[in-house]
This record gives sequence, structure tokens and C-alpha cells, in this order.
Amino acid sequence: MADSAITLRIKELGAQWEPYVIEQRRKFHAHPELGFEEVWTTEEIARELDAMGVPYERPLDTGVVATVKGTAPDAYRADGTPRRRIALRADIDALPVQEMTGAPYASEVEGKMHACGHDAHIAMMLGTVRVLQETRDALRGEVRVIFQPAEEISSGARALIEAGVLEGVDTIYGAHIWSDVKAGTVSAESGPRMANTDWFRVDIDGASAHGAMPHKGVDALVVGAEMIDALQVIVSRDVSPFEPAVLTIGEFHAGVAKNVMAGTAYLSGTVRTFNPELRVQLRERMERMVRMVAEAFGAEATFTWTPGNAALYNDPACAARAQKSIAAVLGPQALAHYEGTLSGEDFSEYLHEVPGVFAFVGARNPEAGADYPQHSCFYNIDESALVGGSMVAAQYAHDFLAGE
Repeated sequence: MADSAITLRIKELGAQWEPYVIEQRRKFHAHPELGFEEVWTTEEIARELDAMGVPYERPLDTGVVATVKGTAPDAYRADGTPRRRIALRADIDALPVQEMTGAPYASEVEGKMHACGHDAHIAMMLGTVRVLQETRDALRGEVRVIFQPAEEISSGARALIEAGVLEGVDTIYGAHIWSDVKAGTVSAESGPRMANTDWFRVDIDGASAHGAMPHKGVDALVVGAEMIDALQVIVSRDVSPFEPAVLTIGEFHAGVAKNVMAGTAYLSGTVRTFNPELRVQLRERMERMVRMVAEAFGAEATFTWTPGNAALYNDPACAARAQKSIAAVLGPQALAHYEGTLSGEDFSEYLHEVPGVFAFVGARNPEAGADYPQHSCFYNIDESALVGGSMVAAQYAHDFLAGE
């Protein structure tokens, strides 16, 4: 089948299966599950794959790894190994967020929501599998489809890699529905796309006292407040304005009663960078700042740093191929320019093992109420963008497997 004929067939199948993709997104959206708890989600994905006749395995307790085998004449070598093998990845976990969208398909689970769009990722990938399954006669190799758990807690990719999910894989493709990119467009540029993601916590030990006698203790709450001010200055004064960096404190807990001066407190947060040297420097600077502020107030502090995923860099050759795939199925006007984000992604773990590309599928459309950022309790998407994501992944798989 000629390249143009494959693309035309993908477009036809995309139009055919668009209602299915939207239906699947709404189904999964209503039943969110947190990382490594995606039992119902896993069963539903397996049920859909069974209906398509696509074989799969479950290397972990949650998540699914499916296989679409091409039937083109040269798809497999004489020894039974595929001519080429590509992996496609979709993450499946939700967030501990209370949904406030009021959508008819809103989360039915208290305190949990697909506020990052992983419901869309499942749906788009199921659409991709349908398209690939129906174009197997032109598929010149094998596609390994990874429905990955626990991306939000930066654990799923590593667990699957340890389970051997990348064995025999030549390249990998992933995508994220994205609120900063216009619906109907897709960004797949090369280079740095998402940041180093690290976590920190500071535990402060002061000395509690009666609220009317503060001179008899060491106020851990005040120490924590001073630390917050001091830590915020690090990025604004110690980091070059030409160097992307974010330091966010998301938690601050202190005190047990309104007339008791806090004896202990803790604060925690995240640090995002692109530069690996700056990543180390910030950790060292933060630890020193915490120690000195605590000492100045007569308190003690413990600084804990938890490394997360490294920055995500798209391979130049894979990015160029992805841009051609986007233009083929959606038109050249669908190629978006996006500068990247300091959000993190454990897809970077796969890219440390094999070359690949991570695309941002635009879903922003204020007229459809899709103008809230990822992780917002009001987060929503323009569902018309979903099938485009399915088609791009299918086209990219065909394009890679057809290459030499």
C-alpha cells in the first residue's frame, strides 16, 4: 500500500471511530483511579482490547501492554522477529482532585479526577489501536502499546522498564493532551520539552510554649515562614534570568491549637529545571539556606531531597518524523510551535533507554470551556482534538515501521 493510501485510510478510520474515542474518554473520565490503583481502568482497557482481538499482557498489577502485529509481507523476518518494533505509550492514572466542572460525565469518585487528561490518553490510544488493527496489512513490523499506570507519582515508567517492556523496542512515541496548545494542532519539536522534576521537604523542630509566653519557646511556624521567604529568593536572585527554573512550596503545616505556639512544622514542594548543573546547585543552595535560617532562630531543621524524573528531550530525527506524520494526517497548518513546559513527565525514563518523541496534542478552546490548566478542578478539553491524536500516533507508527 502506498504511503498516500495509508494516510487516506487512517483518515477514513479516524472519522469512523471518532465517536468511539469520545465515548471512551467520557467513560474513563467518570471513573478515575490513582497511581497503581487503576484496577477498574485496567479491566476496561483489557475488555476493549479483547473486543478488538488484540493480544495483551499485564506485567504489573495495573496497566496493560498490547501487541499489534503487522501482516505486510516483510513485517517479520524468517526467524519470527519483527522487522522493526515501535512502542506507543499512554498513561492511565488520575489525580487526588475534587472535580468542579459540572460535566454530565464528571468524576463519580469523591476527591479524584482525571485533571491531567490521562482519560484522553487512554481513549486516543484505544482509537490508535483500532486504526492499526484495521491497517495491519500495511504495517511493516510490530507495535507494542503501553497503557502505563502511575505516571503522576513518577513510578510507572520505571516499573515497566524493569519488567522488560522495552526489550526489542527500536523507538517509542508518546503524547499528552495539552491545555496550552490550541485544539486541532500538535507540537512535536526536538530538544528539551519537559523539566527535571525533584521534590523536597523541610522538617522543623522548635520548642512549643503557651501562646501568651512565646519567649519561652522556639516558634517553628515563624521559622517555617522565614524559610519560605528565603527559599523563594533563590530563583529570583541566584539563578540567571535566562535559565528556566521554578521552586514551588505547596505545603506548610504547623501548630495544633490557637493558643499553643508550634513546636514543629514542615513544608514541602517541588523544584523544576532543565540544566543538570543547576539542578545540583539548587539542591545545595536550598539545603544551606534551610540550615542557616533554622540556626538563626535557634531551631533545628532536616532537609530531604527526593529526585524525580529527569528532563524530557525529544530525539531530533524522531521529532522530524513526527512532524511529517502530523502534517500528513492533519495538514501542515496543524504543526504547532510550543516552547515546552517545566512540568515533569516520566516518559523521559523511556527516552533514556531508546530514542523517541513526545508530542503535545492541543486541546485548548475557550469557546468550549477548555481554557483551564492541567491539574485544575475545572480542567476540561475540546474533545474534537482527540481523534487527531489517535491518527497522528497511528501515522507515526506506520511511518517508522516503513523506514529503513
